[in-house]
Amino acid sequence: MRQLPFQYAFRNLGRSRLRLAATLIGSTLVVLLALASGGFVRGMAMTLTQSAGLHENVMIIGIGSEEGVERSQIDAGIEGIAAASIVGLKERAGVIYASPEIHAALPVRETATSERDLPAVMRGVRPVALLVHPEVEIVEGRAPRSGRDELMVGALAATRLGVPDSRLAVGRTLHFGNRDWTIVGRFTAPNTVMDAEVWLPLIDLQVAINRPASLSCVIVTLDSARFADVDLFVKSRLDLEITAIRERDYYASIAAFYAPIRAMVLVTAALIASGGILGGLNTMYAAFAARVREVGMLQALGFTRTAIVLSLTEESTFAGACGALAGAAIGLLLLDGLAVRFSMGAFMLTLDAPVVLAGVLAGLLVGLVGAIPPAVRCLRLSIPEALKAH
Repeated sequence: MRQLPFQYAFRNLGRSRLRLAATLIGSTLVVLLALASGGFVRGMAMTLTQSAGLHENVMIIGIGSEEGVERSQIDAGIEGIAAASIVGLKERAGVIYASPEIHAALPVRETATSERDLPAVMRGVRPVALLVHPEVEIVEGRAPRSGRDELMVGALAATRLGVPDSRLAVGRTLHFGNRDWTIVGRFTAPNTVMDAEVWLPLIDLQVAINRPASLSCVIVTLDSARFADVDLFVKSRLDLEITAIRERDYYASIAAFYAPIRAMVLVTAALIASGGILGGLNTMYAAFAARVREVGMLQALGFTRTAIVLSLTEESTFAGACGALAGAAIGLLLLDGLAVRFSMGAFMLTLDAPVVLAGVLAGLLVGLVGAIPPAVRCLRLSIPEALKAH
């Protein structure tokens, strides 16, 4: 079969600048949409997926609070009881990796006179929390000290609060509990919900929210112990009304709760992308309708219909590929790392290799699908009818 040279398809791209621009813009927009939706789903999934890595944490929480640690209330003495009763917890320099914590969603204000409440996710901790949560890294300032009305904020805390990042600089203050709290440090905990939290000393938070005798949870890190050991401990202490759950399983259940939202984002993106593909079809129909005589001439010169369809597809797919690469470049520049707020805190759009590949393939699909149907329609005419077409 005689093939039309690729140069013929390439040079045809410049014959109609409007058609070329429409193809490029359509492909670019479809890619950006695919990257935004894929990055949203990927970022949320990574934030709510806790990997065991080199450590495994187990949460000891109140019975019935497995779906929301904020609702959990356990006795403040459970930390010491668990550390003494569970053999095989990780330990360093005599410090057992058992972190008593309070998790609370509280409104804060920028100043005492501000009227707007900002939705903060707070975690009251002791210094041992930095050992139990090695993902946390203080990148500026220091950890807050108890009794001094100090706190530190995560990298995405500003997104969660809905304020500029500069507003949470070290030295600035936030107001809650009828007093000002000084920001003395900033930390990062990539791909975790902690990245959007505000951390402060456990005792200070207990006093601020009038909760001196209870905790939300105790998080322990296993060494030679196994989850079954922690589970046996909580089941043998029915008087404490506690249960144990792996930290990664807890966040996996939260991720399952948000699965419908992720599905809705993907379906919405697919519907809008379908609209973009249909728009591309209309553009191609209009463009190829004006080239019926050209198609008839090519057949008269001896080129088969298959060769002509292949050439037209090459032309459209090449334009779609250019738009796809442009969309991928724009997406990586503008969307990658963009912070998004949700009820658990905040997360960043993540455009990793699979997401970028899916976006580029979506752009190529616009060029491929947009060319074949109108090309086949034009080739249905006989050669004499095509040569007489206007």
